[in-house]
Amino acid sequence: MTSNRLPIILIILAIVLVGLYSSIFVVNAREQAIVVRFGQIQSVKTEPGIYFKLPFGFMDADRVQLVEKQALRLDLDNIRVQVQDGQTFDVDAFVIYNISDVRRFRETVSGDREAAEARLRAQLDSSLRRVYGLRDYNAALSEERVAMMLEIRDDLRTDAENLGLHIDDVRIRRTDLSPEVAPNTYNAMRSERLAEAERIRAEGNEEGQRRRAIADRQVVELTAGAQRDAEILRGQGDAERNRVFAEVFSKDPAFFEFYRSMAAYSSSLSSQDTTLVLSPNSEFFRYFDNAAGTLQPANPAPVPGVPGTAAPTAPAQPAN
Repeated sequence: MTSNRLPIILIILAIVLVGLYSSIFVVNAREQAIVVRFGQIQSVKTEPGIYFKLPFGFMDADRVQLVEKQALRLDLDNIRVQVQDGQTFDVDAFVIYNISDVRRFRETVSGDREAAEARLRAQLDSSLRRVYGLRDYNAALSEERVAMMLEIRDDLRTDAENLGLHIDDVRIRRTDLSPEVAPNTYNAMRSERLAEAERIRAEGNEEGQRRRAIADRQVVELTAGAQRDAEILRGQGDAERNRVFAEVFSKDPAFFEFYRSMAAYSSSLSSQDTTLVLSPNSEFFRYFDNAAGTLQPANPAPVPGVPGTAAPTAPAQPAN
């Protein structure tokens, strides 16, 4: 009797073990779980751990759908966008997002990540075209690119929240001119840069001329001021010299006359080629061979061998 019950017990035990195994599910740190019972969301498990549900999934009973919890990336490549001035760009961008509201994610797209990304991709394409269309081609290649990425991110967040998603970041990886317009654009940019260089060069030349004019005017002013000061100092020196001469003359007029005559001799006879034709009795030579400064007699004493200095003939004696 006992041997007949053993298979039944084993079968019952096996059924219990299988039922227990099928009623347990594990959620790890990178996942979230949605428990669906008869098509309705029964519960959402966002924390890692071991959870229980109704065993088996027949007759549309409890089923567990696992969705990602970590950050996800969506890439959008080779999007042709047109800017305000008619130029076109080829743009590559990507979105970093996560599934923040699992219940809404299940309700809107049945927990299908591909369906959610398809809608998100369409929204990203539309936002890229709108943001680029409001700007010229210089904006896409300048520091304004950061503001453009933030604007696109804010555009996506509203639609993403309706899908149960949260947009963490939007990045534009590449912005290149399309091959059809690149040569003309490069030529236009080159012409603009050349014109800008000419403008800067002209402004530099103008500034250089202005600075040179200022420097020249300052040189003239400084030179004139220096000459004025020199004339003033020279006049003061002459006045001081005359004062000293006058003071010396008043103390010893004879010495002053002697000093002035010596200075005149030195100045007049400084060169060997100097020739003076003056009378020996001239006032100019009064100190030349007479320190006392007395004039020589009209008929100087005869000097042997010197013409014009013969002794005068004695007067004739009267005859007896």
